[in-house]
Amino acid sequence: MNTSLASFQDAFVDALYERHSTGMTALIEQPGFMVYRNTVLKGSVDALLANFPTVERLVGTEWLKAAATLHARQAPPTDSRLLHYGAGFPDFLDAFEHAREMPYLGDVARLDLLWTHVHCAEDEPDVDPSELAKLPPQDLARSRLTPKAACWWAWFPDNPAYTLWRFNREERDMPDELDWRDEGALLTRKQGKVLWQAASAADCRFLDACAAHLPLEQAAEKALEVQPDLDFSELITRLFSADAFASVSIP
Repeated sequence: MNTSLASFQDAFVDALYERHSTGMTALIEQPGFMVYRNTVLKGSVDALLANFPTVERLVGTEWLKAAATLHARQAPPTDSRLLHYGAGFPDFLDAFEHAREMPYLGDVARLDLLWTHVHCAEDEPDVDPSELAKLPPQDLARSRLTPKAACWWAWFPDNPAYTLWRFNREERDMPDELDWRDEGALLTRKQGKVLWQAASAADCRFLDACAAHLPLEQAAEKALEVQPDLDFSELITRLFSADAFASVSIP
């Protein structure tokens, strides 16, 4: 792509999203340009509403449309696959003045993003837990568990984001009293369906260590740091049951 074409394309995108653009005055003044601008912006806003359904249920369609319009003007899509649009939207909500009374909203949006990541992830074969069980002790300690591409998790230290997300994602009525505490979530996929469950701090710390390619012994130590009374066998069984892992390997 030559420089002049690239510069024109950059200026054209800036004009579409009402940012300062050089040399676009004649084009912007064309009667049809506003129609084109509105169509592009609407596509971005519609994508954000589709990608963050739980946020929409919490705040309502009109509120989310207004927030999405501001975000789309500040950070338009960079990928033609609009299913992937909105990576920066949770951070936008964290800083959004009109969301100050909902400090959990950005984390709820992060869980909507995780759902999309899990939904779009490549398929990988399941791992038989017997592969781990049959290893001799010296190999077991240095073995490594690799999380699947369709396994995502998050820990929220400041609010019950997972409970808020789960009840609204499942379109259920919220409980009358909500225990305002830290929470974690684990999202995986089975037979093409995205599944979710609560995750402890130890679960998340263990999965973080596995994703960092630490051997099983060190990953277990990381989990025990946050939960000294952890039943490690139960954690492993539960994560294997959730199809969290793509492979068991020995370096």
